Amino acid sequence: MRHALILAGGSGTRLWPYSTAALPKQLVPLLQGRSLLDIAVARATSVVPADQVWLGAGEQLRGAVSTVPGLQADRLIVEPSGRDTLAAVALGCAVIAAADPDAVVAVLTADHLIEPLSSFAETLDAAFVLAEAGPQTLVTFGVVPDAPATGFGYLELGEALGGGGRVVSTFREKPSQEVASEFLAAGPERYLWNSGMFVWQAATLLRAVDAFAPVSAAPLREMGAAYGTAAWDALAREAWPKLARTSIDYGVMEPASTSPDFTVAALPLHARWLDVGSWPAYGRALEADADGNQVGAARAVLVSSHDNVVASSDPDHLVTLVGCEGLVVVHTPAATLVMPAAQAQRVKELHARVLEQAPELA
Repeated sequence: MRHALILAGGSGTRLWPYSTAALPKQLVPLLQGRSLLDIAVARATSVVPADQVWLGAGEQLRGAVSTVPGLQADRLIVEPSGRDTLAAVALGCAVIAAADPDAVVAVLTADHLIEPLSSFAETLDAAFVLAEAGPQTLVTFGVVPDAPATGFGYLELGEALGGGGRVVSTFREKPSQEVASEFLAAGPERYLWNSGMFVWQAATLLRAVDAFAPVSAAPLREMGAAYGTAAWDALAREAWPKLARTSIDYGVMEPASTSPDFTVAALPLHARWLDVGSWPAYGRALEADADGNQVGAARAVLVSSHDNVVASSDPDHLVTLVGCEGLVVVHTPAATLVMPAAQAQRVKELHARVLEQAPELA
């Protein structure tokens, strides 16, 4: 059967002060009262039956994610602590495989906007077909670039496969501006953005972990089989902390792309795909006014101000700007952030300072 595993990890520090350790960005009602996780679950359940939609999250978020609309309580897979995406994905696939040995799993993210839904559903169906037909195939989604972005990894494409897929010949790291421009000029037949979403047979992914992360493979399989049983607690306490912190791209997908035992395939996602990972990216999810301001606040008055991102989590608080240009202004009851949008990458640096001086607000 077809399943979806939504990963709801990540701290989202670049969206501070909305996003905090207690309530990370995927759980914050950023968009018209809905969180990115609410939207991700609704997106998944539009394609896969609700009882086959699973959510992977850290122990610290167990309570917060358990009430997400559309998520069934017995489909929550709780990680004891953060060990990066290889452990999260493999544990999720092992749990799903224990319930359904023939499972084909779509691994989806909780912090992206993808529009229109019809394009996403069409591409996801094609990915399921590709994975169902190939027990050696690991499918990834590639987003058609519309700019020379330096914040994403890229997929370099090789020969064509059936079903509209292309072999991924190389995973390219986040490039310089010059190299990103070269990738864009080469076109989507050669380079796609790496979306971090995948489809594969659960058994195929676990075989790949056996091959490329053998030290972690056995305990992850054991933990998947033990999830929800009396044996889980001891494994979570003793085996989980010993797992290597490795991303699924670095630990599995990159070596699989050069292995004769696996085929890494990319399908292009022809849709508006927005990684809401910074305040400028959040602004792009909003409709701009005539002056280019992107406002996510219930009450705001802007005078002679242009190209600003304004957000407030307090519906009674009035945010005002006069003569401002290119700023990010964010208000919460606990903290206020003001910065040039061009400095948005430094929020992570700021968050580290806040963690030192006011850890209760980080």
